[in-house]
Amino acid sequence: MKNFFFYILLIFSTQLSLAQQNALKPIEVTDMLKIKTIGKPQISPDGLYVLFSIMEIKDDVDKKGDFTYLTQLYLGEIKTKTYRALTSGKYSISSPSWSPDGSSILFSRDNGNKSQAYIMKLNGGEPIAITTSSRGVINPIWSNDGQFIFYQERKSMKEYLLDSLHNPSKSIPSWNIEKPKLDANVYALSSKADPNGSINEVRAYLYQNEKDKKAKVINRLNFQEETTTTGEFPINLLFKISVNGSSKPVLINNPYELWAEWIETPKGIIAIIPVDSVTHPDRVLDHKIVLYNRSNNQYTTLVEKKDFAYSNINLSPDGNFLSYVETSTSIVRNGTLKILNLNNFDMIEVPMDRVVTQMKWSENSENIYFTAQDRGGAPFFVYNIKTKKVKQITSEVDGILGFDVKDGNLIYSKTCINNPSELYVNDLRGASESLFTAENTKWLVGKSISKPIKKSFLNKKGHRVDYWLMKPMNYLSGVQYPLVVDIHGGPSAMWGTGEASMWHEFQYYASKGMGVVFGNPRGSGGYGSAFLAANVKDWGTGPMSDIMQMTDLAVKEGWVDTTQLAITGGSYAGYLVTWMIGHTNRFKVACSQRGVYELSTFLGEGNAWRLAPRYFGGYPWEKTARTILDRESPLTYVQNIRTPLIIFHGENDLRTGVIGSETLYKSLKIMGRDVEYVRHPDASHEITRTGNNRQRIDQMLRTYEFFRRYLKLN
Repeated sequence: MKNFFFYILLIFSTQLSLAQQNALKPIEVTDMLKIKTIGKPQISPDGLYVLFSIMEIKDDVDKKGDFTYLTQLYLGEIKTKTYRALTSGKYSISSPSWSPDGSSILFSRDNGNKSQAYIMKLNGGEPIAITTSSRGVINPIWSNDGQFIFYQERKSMKEYLLDSLHNPSKSIPSWNIEKPKLDANVYALSSKADPNGSINEVRAYLYQNEKDKKAKVINRLNFQEETTTTGEFPINLLFKISVNGSSKPVLINNPYELWAEWIETPKGIIAIIPVDSVTHPDRVLDHKIVLYNRSNNQYTTLVEKKDFAYSNINLSPDGNFLSYVETSTSIVRNGTLKILNLNNFDMIEVPMDRVVTQMKWSENSENIYFTAQDRGGAPFFVYNIKTKKVKQITSEVDGILGFDVKDGNLIYSKTCINNPSELYVNDLRGASESLFTAENTKWLVGKSISKPIKKSFLNKKGHRVDYWLMKPMNYLSGVQYPLVVDIHGGPSAMWGTGEASMWHEFQYYASKGMGVVFGNPRGSGGYGSAFLAANVKDWGTGPMSDIMQMTDLAVKEGWVDTTQLAITGGSYAGYLVTWMIGHTNRFKVACSQRGVYELSTFLGEGNAWRLAPRYFGGYPWEKTARTILDRESPLTYVQNIRTPLIIFHGENDLRTGVIGSETLYKSLKIMGRDVEYVRHPDASHEITRTGNNRQRIDQMLRTYEFFRRYLKLN
């Protein structure tokens, strides 16, 4: 009798659970428009408040039916966990920061024209514009004493050469402009433009045509930007202006010297510059860290090492230590977090074989806090310079998107399984996390979420490969479902539950009755340099083996219909999708987005062309390298592709270029294969992450619709 009642109770509880699950609404494609992203928080100098931004997607008031990204500034009180908007309107803000005394907030805003720097008093009042730049300002920051603002303006090398205000002597760069038989003085000639005149007048006429956009003359190596080509070389002018408006902006540096990063210190400005000041900067990959003395315009080298570059320079509060990331310019490996003692120049290497994404010193200069990609997440770590040990504070299940620490408080924006972005407060042990904002939590109430389950296996090289498996929404035991294999790009990107950009896509596929498997095959970030470099000269076969193994393991779960497998991915993953369907017929349908398909032409058509020599050891005109490039190109095996394929590419995508996708499509079309090609006008390589939101929705819907033609979906 007891067993009978237990059985009845079990049936009742199961039906109740299913009823509750069915009452929840699935994630829809337009839920993408509801996602808000919390920006990097900054705690006030007194430790009482936190400054942060929120980016959301709003209806575009100027284009009916379209959408725009809008970022506003918010102020939160840490004790009460309450917050309010400081800015509003249709224009976005960026680069917010506290004044050193905490009385004011600096930020930039475009106001529909050129971006200017604004200061807002914490005790109230409207923001006041500090700059009136005709070019627009970049990255305004406070001086250490709070009396000045530093900001940058961007001009082309030619424009600065002819700038009579800031370059009255018409000085030219020390580096070769690579214009055959001419140097930069050719642009300083004051001849009248005359097509029938002297050679200098003809040159003046030709240069006028360039300025009037009638010709685009290219001499530089890196002439491809993200969405257009250019012959201009951009340089940043660093200015300093008084907060009280008592003086005009003062140019701080020689912009030809190309400061990649810089920070103000009591001893001068520490900057990162190219190691070679004579060769064109497009050809100089190595950089060094220097101390600049403005009084005599002299540089003192602090750190320099052949075949390395530097980034993320941070000075400890006591001024004794400089932290930075050292990255190889010659081989595939993770960057190394290092600390330089500025008193005796001893070097500390932090034992962390991961990609460090952001860092900050503790107030007592004894600890450095940082985040790093790690096994599918981006946890928070601390390194103590005395014990020389790294301690992980938060879980790799989540991804810390931005953080600040002060007075024992750790405040961070985070992505996790249940929520793409919120702000949280915690202690420095990671033991008392609590929610600060509820921007996405609100609309997610009543939504059904599929929970990714982390799994792993050892691949043929002995590397541990992590992957995540998501069941379809409203999963029923005993029923078999289609499975989408989703691959990341890079190839050194990393996916996991700590990656925010794919949260909606994975949930959308699950809501449509498909399982999802995604993971980190060899070559991914977040697993150490050996794993990162495991796909050198092997972009196809090795990573495919890992992807197929995680697919096979998903199938072994018992609920996957092996005749209903789909595969998708973008960028390098577009490459890998096409490689795989050229080497197996197991997939019912495939989607390839903004990919690279022919590695020799990739050298010319994409601005990410350095991936070719970096991963394959040379250039197409070199016999050994050409053999590898041909062997590793998906187009080499295009005749084997029989899987129905939809190809996506942004019309203006110059990171990978469109020639390869056009060739792929045309080849399959000539052979009569099932193929469809979608080009999105004006779209860049970032279409699915930060692109036009109608196009983001369009691509996801077209992928789903194409899959529906071949998969059995309820």
